[in-house]
Amino acid sequence: MSRRNARLSAYQLIFEYLFTRELDRKTYETMIGAEDVTDADVEYINKVVAGVNEHYDDLIELISKNSKNFRLDRIYKPDLAALLLATYEMKYMDDIPLAVSISEVIDIVKTFSTENSSKFVNGVLKGVFNSLKEKEV
Repeated sequence: MSRRNARLSAYQLIFEYLFTRELDRKTYETMIGAEDVTDADVEYINKVVAGVNEHYDDLIELISKNSKNFRLDRIYKPDLAALLLATYEMKYMDDIPLAVSISEVIDIVKTFSTENSSKFVNGVLKGVFNSLKEKEV
């Protein structure tokens, strides 16, 4: 499995998490039990899904601050799952360049969300990117 596919698996688990606020063991085991899943893929998926769970409130706050004029409860769930994934990567995973996190999640949104979602998600992530860069300075 590639990092892109591992990211897609993490996205799907985060999407499901948004509805239940817990990890569904059956879904998780199905995803990591696929033939092409490597140990590195499982490590990435575990890190991201656990990290989103652990830092959920912090991630939501950062997303909310950067989704100006758009209430959090109005964000389409596929978009929110993508925002959580990318924001977690950008804030907590130093080994992934910020631009890569944004680009990869935009590709996911183009596949799983609405026609205009990629513009919205890109705009929010640009704000998150700028917020994180300001904190580094």
